[in-house]
Amino acid sequence: MVQRKRKPLHRMAQTDPQPPPRARRPESLTSREQEILELIWAGFKNKEVGQRLKISVKTVEAHRANMMKKLRVSNTAQLLKTAIGDGWIRVRAA
Repeated sequence: MVQRKRKPLHRMAQTDPQPPPRARRPESLTSREQEILELIWAGFKNKEVGQRLKISVKTVEAHRANMMKKLRVSNTAQLLKTAIGDGWIRVRAA
């Protein structure tokens, strides 16, 4: 019986494969996010925003977190500053 030489098994690359690139989040805010942003600008707390819009506080918090992610900010002051700079909020002269 003739024995064949086995070809070496190819090993997978030792480096970790790069994850697929993440899709960029849309830069525009939804109409609901804009509505919540205006109420935040007006000084309403999450609970008050929820009561006015008849949604839960958790939903308000989720919208706020989504806006902060989209605008790449980490707190409410930055959210409002960026929103003004990007034209999402108009500052009215008193």
